[in-house]
Amino acid sequence: MLPVQWIDILAFGLLGLAVGSFLNVVVHRLPKVMERQWQEEYEHAKGDQAVAREPFNLMVPRSRCPHCGHAIGWRENIPVLSYLWLRGKCSACAAPISVRYPLVELCGAALFAYCGGRWGATVTALAWSGFSATILALALIDWDTTLLPDDLTLPLLWGGLVVATLQWSAVPLTAAIWGVVAGYLSLWAVYWVFKLTTGKEGMGYGDFKLFAALGAWFGWQALIPIILMASIIGALVGIAMKFSSGLREGGYVPFGPFLAGAGLTAMVFGPDSILRIIGL
Repeated sequence: MLPVQWIDILAFGLLGLAVGSFLNVVVHRLPKVMERQWQEEYEHAKGDQAVAREPFNLMVPRSRCPHCGHAIGWRENIPVLSYLWLRGKCSACAAPISVRYPLVELCGAALFAYCGGRWGATVTALAWSGFSATILALALIDWDTTLLPDDLTLPLLWGGLVVATLQWSAVPLTAAIWGVVAGYLSLWAVYWVFKLTTGKEGMGYGDFKLFAALGAWFGWQALIPIILMASIIGALVGIAMKFSSGLREGGYVPFGPFLAGAGLTAMVFGPDSILRIIGL
C-alpha cells in the first residue's frame, strides 16, 4: 500500500495532467477571445452594425485540428497518452501536433505533484496548485503574444490576498498587501523612467500586475529576490537569442515569462534561496 504522501503526489499529479490539458486551450484561445472583444468594442465605438459571429470562448467550439478541421474526440484528448498513441500526428490528416501540448500537460502534472507532496491534501496545496497553473498559462501567453491578460493576472493577485487573509500560507496579510503596492509601483516607476529617458516603452502594464500578484503571494520582502532572478534569466535568454538570431522583430523579449519563472522558483526553493542561487 502506498504511503499517504505518495497518494497525495499521485492524486495531485493526475489532477495537474487534466489542468495542463485545459491550460493548452487557455493559452491558445484566450488571446483570440481578447482580440474578438477588442474588435467588437472598436466596431461599437465606430457605430458600425454588429457582425454576427460564431460563439467562441474557452468552452466552445470543440477543439479541432488547425490544418483540416477534424473535431478532436475524447480518445484523442487524453493528456500525454493520446499524443503518444497518435504518434504526434492528427488522426485525420497526419499533420504534426506540436510537442508543446504534452510538455505543458507534464509541467502541470509536475507542479501539482510538487504541491501535493509538499503540503499534502490541503487547501494550501490546492491554492499553490492554482498559483502554478495560472503562472504557467501567463508565461506561455506572454511568450506567444506579449500579452498578460487581466483575466489571469487580476484573479492571481486577488487569490494571493485571499490566501493570506485565510492564513493558507506563511505570508501575513499586511506583507501581502504591501507586496501588491510595492510590486506594482516599482515596475510602474521603472517603466516611466525608461520611457522618459529613451522615448520607448520597456514593458507593459501586464508586467506591473503580474509583479504585484507575486507580491501578494510572497510578500513585499520577496520582491527584490524575484526581480533579480527574473532579470538575470531574462538577460541570459535575451543574449542567447541575439547570438542565435532568435530575437523577434524589434529585438525585444517579453519579461512576463521570466517573472513567472522566478515566481515558481520562489515557490519551490523560497525567496531567500534565490539570493543564494545567484550568489548574493
